Amino acid sequence: MVTGPNDVPEESFNPWLNVVSLIERAGSLLQLDAGMVKRIVTPERILEVAVPVRMDSGEIEMFTGWRIHHDTSRGPGKGGIRFHPTVNADEIAALSADMSIKCAVVNIPYGGAKGGVRVDPSALSRAELERLTRRYAFDIASMIGPDRDIPAPDINTDNQVMSWIMDTISMLRGQSLPGIVTGKPLAIGGTMGHAGATSLGVTICTEGVMKRLGRSLNTQRAIIQGYGKVGAPLVKFLTDRGVRVVGVADVHGAIHAPGGLDPEVLAKHFQETGTIVGFPGADPVPADDFFALDSDIAIPAALGGSITETVARALTASVVVEAANGPTTGDAATILEERGVVVVPDVLANAGGVVASYFEWAQDLQGFMWERDLFQQRLEKTMRLAFDYVWMRHEQLGVPLRDAAIAVGVERIAEATELRGLFP
Repeated sequence: MVTGPNDVPEESFNPWLNVVSLIERAGSLLQLDAGMVKRIVTPERILEVAVPVRMDSGEIEMFTGWRIHHDTSRGPGKGGIRFHPTVNADEIAALSADMSIKCAVVNIPYGGAKGGVRVDPSALSRAELERLTRRYAFDIASMIGPDRDIPAPDINTDNQVMSWIMDTISMLRGQSLPGIVTGKPLAIGGTMGHAGATSLGVTICTEGVMKRLGRSLNTQRAIIQGYGKVGAPLVKFLTDRGVRVVGVADVHGAIHAPGGLDPEVLAKHFQETGTIVGFPGADPVPADDFFALDSDIAIPAALGGSITETVARALTASVVVEAANGPTTGDAATILEERGVVVVPDVLANAGGVVASYFEWAQDLQGFMWERDLFQQRLEKTMRLAFDYVWMRHEQLGVPLRDAAIAVGVERIAEATELRGLFP
């Protein structure tokens, strides 16, 4: 367990303990020896940094940041950086382990890493945000590099934050390093297909599970919790494939439209108002009742831990596709399994983003940009192969999709660890 003054309270959902239990269960399922399981569970490096920032007022504020390498047996670390007031060591450690497994599940040559700063970025000016980002980048500079660990955007970070990180490390090392981060703007080494890649991956997994269950997308109703970088494109991706999106929630509230939501009109409303609340023709829904809306597919695309035991019991959907990282608590997962709800886990469902990051990194190292169509074709192929393999292992092992996906990731990490041996 990751320990320290910033651990979450014992009585609340602990994402680190949750992911440890999943890895240990996969180790037992695969009959791995205890030593191998311990190596896979234990993070390789944990860096906690104090981030001093001079505010616009001239005062100095202190923030706390982390960068964690969970496992690099299969390649350099890969994982996003989030800025959020609830960030803590356990959360970052859990997300880094998720990344190790996720990269292995989609079979790309990365290990797992994650970073974050405990801060409310909405309370900062643009200049303060830049100073925070650059100081944090300087503080974790020893951990990152194109051949060590490649950060990407996450909650409350974007391509501008990645630009500042790339520039800071490039200035520090005296050379241009476009491959040090992914999710960058096109003008400085970004790629044409990165935006919406996570949403496309979720869509492909939704198509895959519906096909395996013998259901037509045209008959399905979906609800999406979250209308950000993942949730917003999902509304259109799913609608274009015939799914009726009947409910959407954001940080301000939730709406319900049994006849379906028009993605373009909803996007325009959000652009004008900053929220999906008040969308014409849709009924407001209490946030606590969102997952109880009549639906066939529920897609959590917001923060982790949103599907609790209470939500799992109230859920009406028969399929959950986890677009967010760690959206389902351990007890809730048990309840969903008992109820026969099919869950496509986050380490598979939302892996489209890291696949896109891998493609961007490869292009930066090659100095050659792929065309958008090629990018999308390779992304879809990678996600379909990953889904098909996890489903096959699900049938072979006779376990839920979550256990099968974790087993696939752990199995591949164990293979790499065994082949590399133990130094010295």
